Amino acid sequence: MNDELVISTRREDIFEIVLNRPQKRNALNPAMLTQFDAAVARAGSTPGIRAVLIRGAGPAFSAGIDVTTLLTLAERYGPHWQTRMRRITDEIQGIFTRLERLELPTIALIHGYCLGLAMELALACDIRFAAAGTRLGLPETRLGIIPDVGGTTRLTRLVGPGRAKELIFTGRQMDAAAAEAWGILNAVMPEEDLLTRAEALAAEISQAAPLAVGMAKRVIDGLSDIDRGLQLEAWAQSELMKTDDFLEGAQSFMMKKSPEWKGK
Repeated sequence: MNDELVISTRREDIFEIVLNRPQKRNALNPAMLTQFDAAVARAGSTPGIRAVLIRGAGPAFSAGIDVTTLLTLAERYGPHWQTRMRRITDEIQGIFTRLERLELPTIALIHGYCLGLAMELALACDIRFAAAGTRLGLPETRLGIIPDVGGTTRLTRLVGPGRAKELIFTGRQMDAAAAEAWGILNAVMPEEDLLTRAEALAAEISQAAPLAVGMAKRVIDGLSDIDRGLQLEAWAQSELMKTDDFLEGAQSFMMKKSPEWKGK
């Protein structure tokens, strides 16, 4: 069994990044994020690449953050980690921002589940294809926090404030068909067709001039003030992480019970 948490492979002019923790539904932990960041850097520095494909091994793209990561924050950042949330958020935001700012087209191939941090990863990609039946969502408000790794900002850019508020306020999951109708997904198809469809699109993109594609991406992404949105996310999360509601939400999630919100 391959013990790499993230596998990267070059196939001609395609660079493929695979989340490889299938036994945990590719739940993202710090080690996995570090390896993912390194894979993105390799994609950007490899000559001749025209597109980056990102997918998950096993039954799901990714179920989101490994919740046990929250239990290790004190070990990694010290006993007063809650007062350092701006730094913690900045570090993870930086990984997905570097993904977004690759001057290469990025295509997410999503199946099974794409929740929370995983959906934030997918939102940082240029194009999203999903298998029929995939479940997507940003459930953070049900933990007493917000999507703070670009989810709030990038979802709003993609679908507009009204729909972003509905999905984030409720923390609900949606199926792939609804996500396509909202404009979150470019297309929905049978799971077995995902890779073929992505490769066909990559081949079509490769017929265009690489510098023009990269510059078009920079211009389109530059139309939104992503940096300000990320700063607001980090500020809001640093405040929410200090609340009783966050502790209640995290504990309730781990215990699989409904939280009792106090509003403080």
